Amino acid sequence: MSVHPKAGQVASKDQLINVCQLISSYYELKPDAANPLQQVSFGTSGHRGSALAHAFNEPHLLAISQAVAEYRQQAGITGPLFVGKDTHALSEPAFASVLQVLIANGVQVRIQQGQGFTPTPVISHAIICYNKTHSEQADGLVITPSHNPPQDGGIKYNPPHGGPADSDVTDIIQRRANQLMAANLHGVKRIPLEQALASPLCQAIDYIEPYVEDLHQVVDMAAIAKAGIRIAVDPLGGSGIDYWPVIARRYGLDLTVVNEKVDPAFGFMPLDKDGVIRMDCSSAYAMSQLIQLKDQYDIAIGNDPDFDRHGIVTRSGGLMNPNHYLAVAINYLLSNRPDWPAGLLIGKTLVSSALIDRVVAARGRSLYEVPVGFKWFVDGLASGTVAFGGEESAGASFLRFDGSAWSTDKDGFILGLLAAEMLAKTGVDPYLQYQALTKELGNPLYRRLDAAASPAQKQALKQLDASSVTQTELAGDAILAVMTKAPGNQAGIGGVKVVTKNGWFAARPSGTENTYKIYLESFVDAKHMARLEADAQAFVEAVFATIKE
Repeated sequence: MSVHPKAGQVASKDQLINVCQLISSYYELKPDAANPLQQVSFGTSGHRGSALAHAFNEPHLLAISQAVAEYRQQAGITGPLFVGKDTHALSEPAFASVLQVLIANGVQVRIQQGQGFTPTPVISHAIICYNKTHSEQADGLVITPSHNPPQDGGIKYNPPHGGPADSDVTDIIQRRANQLMAANLHGVKRIPLEQALASPLCQAIDYIEPYVEDLHQVVDMAAIAKAGIRIAVDPLGGSGIDYWPVIARRYGLDLTVVNEKVDPAFGFMPLDKDGVIRMDCSSAYAMSQLIQLKDQYDIAIGNDPDFDRHGIVTRSGGLMNPNHYLAVAINYLLSNRPDWPAGLLIGKTLVSSALIDRVVAARGRSLYEVPVGFKWFVDGLASGTVAFGGEESAGASFLRFDGSAWSTDKDGFILGLLAAEMLAKTGVDPYLQYQALTKELGNPLYRRLDAAASPAQKQALKQLDASSVTQTELAGDAILAVMTKAPGNQAGIGGVKVVTKNGWFAARPSGTENTYKIYLESFVDAKHMARLEADAQAFVEAVFATIKE
């Protein structure tokens, strides 16, 4: 993909969404329940879409909320349901719809005081903490499309384990929601918003203080304060903006929030690589304003709107590649969490860097490699058998100092603060730590390619098996493994991964768009990477050539 000429520059007024039109579309545009593109569809991170495209409208949220209320009853979940929302424009009307239905169904709902914003990891943390001490189990909903553009909305369900729901749960919710939409919402219970907010079932609580007060159980906050680490934070207009000042005061940190703007149009955001406003804290284009400040601070942290992702900026190397930071974080934690049992697993998605594999092996630990999606780490984090779970897309979480669960969803707060802890405890920033790792274990080149794919092409990739790979070499190296199931849990990866001594590629369809992705990594050089790319693309083209239209 070529770089847009205005990438990294703040969006012009004509590129901003019309927030009033978007909200009006939420209420006035009615989805066609028979159109698959307008139905409820839970991907790896919940249901997402734009009201302008009839994909995230009031009927969707009413139906999803009713389906969740019914699922809770069927599953015997009787505790409170913790509800969070981010700063996207559609999150506010969606929040209202959710409350109207849940309260009408007799569900006890807990929201932030003043109807404020609540990040994804805070909801996960709240569920885990509540369920430790109560027999009636709690669960949660988070209204967010993550880092998606301003016109999008999203909602995801977290069961009592606190993490993203697996497909066995989301399939039930999705199926019932679409039934309700097809029946013109007959069967949906609903009361007026004013009545819902006044109900004793709607409890306004402070999510901020309990989360902040607990942070020292997972990150060495005292070490950061003692070392005087100067931290810059850009929340990118996201839901954690009110948390950072409280964190700074509570722990005496030298922390500056360099961007305090909250704007549902996200008019302050630099354009991403493709010229789209996208709050992606792993993109150097979206993070360009924070990167410009790198020399003024020791560590700079960016987050996406629901704060489940992290972007780490260092003086020495600017914005770190997410894969690089995951490898460094794992390496550091394995040497600085003495109370973690040696048998704990280190989790990674199978399209994350193989440098992680080498770090884990070199430190004498065991790798847990799973398909794409943070849901695969949830059970291990909840039970304390997986110490760290990380995705290549800049999302991760890890256990408390004592080896118990902190969050079972991605947490951008603690991954950002961990970077400051690393510097405080070692005197070496994360980028320089990464360079030391590459000298020890190899210097990888990593790339992801995205391209359009028809539904038939996506299905062909998803159905690949090991016999689909007839080649014996990849980029001149002997093929050591062909994977269609993840080695950590034997779950299908929805594609294929081909591994050699010096590199690998993986090809898989997108779960939410008509595209496919090729992930590549070489431990040799750019020339070897080019050969990897050519062989991988030839493989995909050969798969597509077998499709009978």
